[in-house]
Amino acid sequence: MTGWIQHLPILPVVIPLICGALMLVIRDGNRRGRLTLGFISIAGQFAAAVALLGMTAGYLPSNWPHGVGVYLLGDWPAPFGIVAVVDRLSVIMLLLTSVLGMAAWIYATARWDRAGVHFHPLYQFLLMGLNGAFLTGDLFNLFVFFEVLLAASYGLALHGSGRARVTAGLHYVAVNLVASFLLLIAMAMIYGVTGSLNMADLAARAGELSGPDRRLFESGAAILGVAFLIKAAAWPLNFWLPATYANACAPVAAIFMIMTKVGVYAMLRIGSLLLPTGAPAAFGGEWMFPLGIATLGFGIIGLIAAPQPERQASYCAIMSSGTLFAALGMPGVTLTGPALFYLVTSVLALGAFFMLLEMVERTQAFGADLLAVSLEAFDLEDPESPDRSDDVVGVAIPAAMAFLGLSFVACALLIAGLPPMSGFVAKFTLLSAALDTAEGTPGTGTWLLMGFVIFSGLACIIALGRTGIRLFWSVEDTITPRLRLSEAGPVTLLIFTTIAMSIWAGPVMRYMDRTASYLGTPSAYINAVLTQHPGRDVAPLEALP
Repeated sequence: MTGWIQHLPILPVVIPLICGALMLVIRDGNRRGRLTLGFISIAGQFAAAVALLGMTAGYLPSNWPHGVGVYLLGDWPAPFGIVAVVDRLSVIMLLLTSVLGMAAWIYATARWDRAGVHFHPLYQFLLMGLNGAFLTGDLFNLFVFFEVLLAASYGLALHGSGRARVTAGLHYVAVNLVASFLLLIAMAMIYGVTGSLNMADLAARAGELSGPDRRLFESGAAILGVAFLIKAAAWPLNFWLPATYANACAPVAAIFMIMTKVGVYAMLRIGSLLLPTGAPAAFGGEWMFPLGIATLGFGIIGLIAAPQPERQASYCAIMSSGTLFAALGMPGVTLTGPALFYLVTSVLALGAFFMLLEMVERTQAFGADLLAVSLEAFDLEDPESPDRSDDVVGVAIPAAMAFLGLSFVACALLIAGLPPMSGFVAKFTLLSAALDTAEGTPGTGTWLLMGFVIFSGLACIIALGRTGIRLFWSVEDTITPRLRLSEAGPVTLLIFTTIAMSIWAGPVMRYMDRTASYLGTPSAYINAVLTQHPGRDVAPLEALP
């Protein structure tokens, strides 16, 4: 490839980086300029993700072997230089991030971006960190992008002020600082043994280790796994999530849904590369499956016991991580394709649910003061304020209550996994694949997975049905809210995306299954990274002056 096309793999990182930096030099009063840059960034990331999807799947021309594109930053070959790797798995996450990021950003422009300072640049740096984590080909830059997205998320978690939000946000910051410290320790141990942090190079070297080096490497990998489990909200390391997500402002809680899946992605990526080499056991299914079942059970208990809708949505996020870990912990890669389908569905559904709940709160008498603290803190209630908007309460859309009720039902069906939504397709294919992996009589693991997945759906029906009745049927003084199109539109976008996944479940599932097969043969990834040659001629060392 020639021209700008060869730089396409790095655009999902460069675009939000440049736009976020430009937003910082724009004066605070120039909100229109920041919105323009934000739209350009979101649209550019979505276009790049779609183009990369076409190139990895073979729909668009490329010279990438096996659909794996490698971008050498500084034109230094691996494992010495920094590499960005685009393959089927990373493209799924890039496209999911861009769709969810677009919806949450549009929702935030209705009012939430004015409830605090620096929302737009922080949001761009969060997207940059997410995209970079999905594209990087080495552990050190995975840590760097983790820190970029976490630093941005700290500000976003506190966005909007309020005592509960600040308390939960500081708790979130403390926990993730510990996780980052564990990442550094793990990478230092792994580098000390192997002399490399490139994931493809590690896959080639790990199987050759023995004796003390092998034990030290596996210890480092175990610490690395613990750090990823904290970020993926696996039990018992997920105590920070319910309060943080429930108290964050709606668009921030929605985009945070993809953040828990970064840990799942890292476990899947590193595990798929290292397990075929025989090392390490830290990423194996022997412990991932029971951990997933425990996480799923914890989420079920929390969901049924939680009184607030936002906390119920938070526990649904934990159940999502538990389902993924339990599925990925089953032997082989048969369940990996359905697990990826479930991952996409759950992220979109819960992202829409968090934004929907904020609008539903306005129908309650106690929800009228939801923004009171933020509006007062930033003088948005002052008629003379330059940020004052006469339509801050929104422009009425037709049948607001009908929209909220139908959207709540759709999200409940998606989360519970009931037909005809894509959540049912995801869980049905997951359980079907679990039965197919069992030769003859299904084993204990298969029955445990089926029982907990089915019971999690039942728990969702009970908890969300109870909440829906309380919010829509049993309240006599319901207030009909005035919703802006920029608030209703993002929720509709995400719900219709899941409906499209249900309609075209066949092609989507085939792509996920091909991705699973590709992950089962990591040689394509390893060879593409280690054999990628620089585009320029490099003089040998002895020829240099």
